[in-house]
Amino acid sequence: MSAFNHIGQCVTDLARSKRFYCELLGFTLEREVNPPDESSAQLLSLTPPLAMTAAYLVRDGLVLELLHYGAVGKTKPFRDRTMNEPGLTHVSLSVDDIDDVCARISEYGGKVVTSSYIGAAVFVRDPDGQLLELLPMTYRRHLESQGFH
Repeated sequence: MSAFNHIGQCVTDLARSKRFYCELLGFTLEREVNPPDESSAQLLSLTPPLAMTAAYLVRDGLVLELLHYGAVGKTKPFRDRTMNEPGLTHVSLSVDDIDDVCARISEYGGKVVTSSYIGAAVFVRDPDGQLLELLPMTYRRHLESQGFH
């Protein structure tokens, strides 16, 4: 047996990222921990010191772990990835009003990928460049009415 636990994402400014996800996208901060460097470094295959903080944000059952490394030089710069590179490509969220969220993205340090906007969906980048797909809440309600999660 197995169960979903969380998705982890490295961020450069924990306060900015928590504000982006909580205030703009409706996540709730569940908890924040500062695990010991030695065991974290071993688990993550990194060299200490890390000075890591892990903030766990929750929305609709999804747990997003924001990982911030406070030790100097531990966070590598963002590298733009395309949608056809292996690995996780994006997180998709439904929102009440796509245009309203897009209008406020830059206030929270993010960016709208304007070329992707097709009216019913758009991609945005969080403050660290992570792609997020925004879909209307009507899409979510339609799926639920069809018996999907």
